[in-house]
Amino acid sequence: MNIPADLKYTQGDEWIRVEGDEGVIGISDYAQDHLSDIVYVELPEVGRGVKAGESLGTIESVKAAADINTPVSGAVSAVNESLPDSPELVNQDPYGQAWMVRLKLSDPKELDNLMDAAAYQKYCEERG
Repeated sequence: MNIPADLKYTQGDEWIRVEGDEGVIGISDYAQDHLSDIVYVELPEVGRGVKAGESLGTIESVKAAADINTPVSGAVSAVNESLPDSPELVNQDPYGQAWMVRLKLSDPKELDNLMDAAAYQKYCEERG
């Protein structure tokens, strides 16, 4: 299981990488592995405001569908336009080419509520 140390994680298996006053969001390697083959990704419109924990979109696999929830509050500044046409990228490169949303952070202190890589690793191991 790949858990990059430079990211923060949610219990819902989303990750965020902070770049200046923005966060790049996606789903973890653990999540894509458990969902199996991703067949559909729906992302929000640019400009949409969201609060921490709200749904940003939907991801569907051959096994299940799940909401993609935002780890922090902010406004959507960009979405990965290639994912709707190539949802398999989520399985191939969940931390790189399969980033989902860029969010202009409205309250960076919310990042303190997220898990670091070590805590997320432990959380995943406890779930099996």
